[in-house]
Amino acid sequence: MIKILSGKEIAEAIKHEVAEEVKKMPTPPCLHVIRVGDDQASAVYVSNKIKSACEVGIISHHTHLPATITQVDLLEKIRQLNEDESVDGILVQLPLPSHISEEVVLESIHPEKDVDGFNPINAGRLFQGKQTLPPCTPAGVIEMLKRYGIVIEGKKAVVVGRSNIVGKPMAMMLLQENATVTICHSRTTNLQEITNQADILVAAIGKAGFIRSDHIKEGAVVIDVGINKVTDESLARELFDEDELDKRLKAIREKGFTLVGDVNPKEAKQKAGFFTPVPGGVGLLTVAMLMKNTLRASNLRRKKSAFNKS
Repeated sequence: MIKILSGKEIAEAIKHEVAEEVKKMPTPPCLHVIRVGDDQASAVYVSNKIKSACEVGIISHHTHLPATITQVDLLEKIRQLNEDESVDGILVQLPLPSHISEEVVLESIHPEKDVDGFNPINAGRLFQGKQTLPPCTPAGVIEMLKRYGIVIEGKKAVVVGRSNIVGKPMAMMLLQENATVTICHSRTTNLQEITNQADILVAAIGKAGFIRSDHIKEGAVVIDVGINKVTDESLARELFDEDELDKRLKAIREKGFTLVGDVNPKEAKQKAGFFTPVPGGVGLLTVAMLMKNTLRASNLRRKKSAFNKS
């Protein structure tokens, strides 16, 4: 029988652990979030991050900048925060307006304050297996697997997706846990043959319901990192079983959409041994790991020699 890997209890446990550590600190960590423009999804994400920071005792500041801000002015704001000793973590909420280079902006955040884990220096340290601030979503996946007692060492793991934010760091983290890792992507031939060998299958490609039962090995652990909006009721009927369908159709009729991952949940439940739901799975862990990264950044900044020599 399939076991659903809920992210809620694990996220709450991580936040509780962070809160207990923060209580022991002479000065709470400080997280500064920058949002550019008026993207509504970004506003929700930022609100959730600030709320979580408050829950664990982390000081949080939010700077909301207009979509018309120049890249030069945004970089100047980040420079000021880099030099502000009271700030432990800096996060620039993505996406950014098209006239601003996300790559340039993310590279401008000091590695010691890069709580998203996107700076190339942190990516390089992750690649080398050194102490660093890892990207929150793949770090959350590793936490989930460990806390559910799922063995990673010696297992065949397949990551579908090669983004710098999830796919590549996810593969590195699984490799560091001694899994044998394969990365697949849009140009991979015979995808089903490869994914069917996976004891642990991680989907992070941004295509609603793309991974189906014929991609999944019997009894595999299926981790769905995707978050996609489904507006079509006929597609919803393909993705959800009877127990879930009415709720999803109601969401489409009332809100205009329902959320689904990159895995077809109805079909995954027929073959997988473990499965993460969307919503309610990996997404909840991303914010919890952001809190953990902010705490880690604060501690590392207080031990700069350890950060630089590790």
